[in-house]
Amino acid sequence: MPLIPRKSLSQPAGRPPAAVELTPQCVLAAALPGGGAAAVVAFEPLPAGALTPGINSVNFAAPDAVAAAIRKALDQVEPRKRSISVILPDTSVRVFVLDFDSLPAKPADAIAVLRFRLRKMVPFDVEHAGVSYQTLAQDKAGCRVLAAIIPAPILAEYEAAVHAAGYEPGAILPASLAALATVDAAEPVLAACLNEESLTTAIAHRHDLLLYRTIELPAEPGLRLAEVQRDIAVAAAYFEDKLSMRPTSLRYAGRGTAGDFARWIGEAEMIVVELAPRPETGAATALGNVSLSGVTGALAGVA
Repeated sequence: MPLIPRKSLSQPAGRPPAAVELTPQCVLAAALPGGGAAAVVAFEPLPAGALTPGINSVNFAAPDAVAAAIRKALDQVEPRKRSISVILPDTSVRVFVLDFDSLPAKPADAIAVLRFRLRKMVPFDVEHAGVSYQTLAQDKAGCRVLAAIIPAPILAEYEAAVHAAGYEPGAILPASLAALATVDAAEPVLAACLNEESLTTAIAHRHDLLLYRTIELPAEPGLRLAEVQRDIAVAAAYFEDKLSMRPTSLRYAGRGTAGDFARWIGEAEMIVVELAPRPETGAATALGNVSLSGVTGALAGVA
């Protein structure tokens, strides 16, 4: 499972010039036509129940419908290449920021070390799982590594759907990691990515990721709100503890606008702003409250 190759969290290298994000509601596609032109975006709705993300059971109840939606969405944006970035729901992948004294230079050896470390951290077969990693920081004191792991059967489902649509999964990563690639700021950034199933909070600072935490949310509205408020407060406190400064803004990606999110959680201490701009036309208008952060991040830095 290749994570999108990146020089840093915000300046990737070697990314495919097209991306597709799969959500329970729709397939969202974007492609860069080249020549410096803006990305073309399209979407295709999914039948209810066709995609249910998670790590414990089959994700696709209707794999043919998912493949057809991928094909239709991508065909509308006319990718220059068959290789695409595939963005998965956060709850289908597990992501960790890990500290090591050192990590082997050879990727195969490093993956073996990661599998050993992750064995007690995830409730599925690690030896056959898809594992990828990126070194965030390294010095004489040790190294920090961003690691992603996905159960082999779940990965196979997503890869098979892309292949059935006539495309090649050139890179695969969770939605929130893709969204964070839109961040290009010298100052530390506190971000929140919300969807129907989960909330991911993250702190990005230069080329490092100080926090990345995904929680699954309850369906009951009151419990859901309380859980989101609690997790935002925890992330803000961690930001202050690690960086000795209070966060003044929160970068948001998810259903509904940043303003909607701020009003919903009653946030008064931080300004809530969009992680990636929402265009006034195209897919965002058609769906009403779709976030383009994932596909925007997947294409960030691509020529």
